[in-house]
Amino acid sequence: MSSEPIVLSSSRPGAAPAEHAAPAEAHTCACGHEDEEKIVLDSRSIPHAIRHATIFGALGAIKPGFALDLIASHNPLPLLGQLESSRPGEFLVSYLENGPETWTIRLTRAN
Repeated sequence: MSSEPIVLSSSRPGAAPAEHAAPAEAHTCACGHEDEEKIVLDSRSIPHAIRHATIFGALGAIKPGFALDLIASHNPLPLLGQLESSRPGEFLVSYLENGPETWTIRLTRAN
């Protein structure tokens, strides 16, 4: 089995050259995508065994002032309790859709 060298690049393959530099606060992964102020995560498609861990991982990547809209098949009160216990006051919670089949909650990083 032969190995091939890993080539590092500042842009994704096939991307057009950037016309302007990204602001200093932009992410630095060189994927070619801009950060969005609002991200949507549909938790209904995540396996139950890893659902909360996946949501907490996504929330950990949210910058202050940015939001994650979480879509769930039930009112995620247990998750919100865990969030407040582990990161008190870090996220503002607002319900955008309140059941009975789908709940959408906006979690905005406060600090």
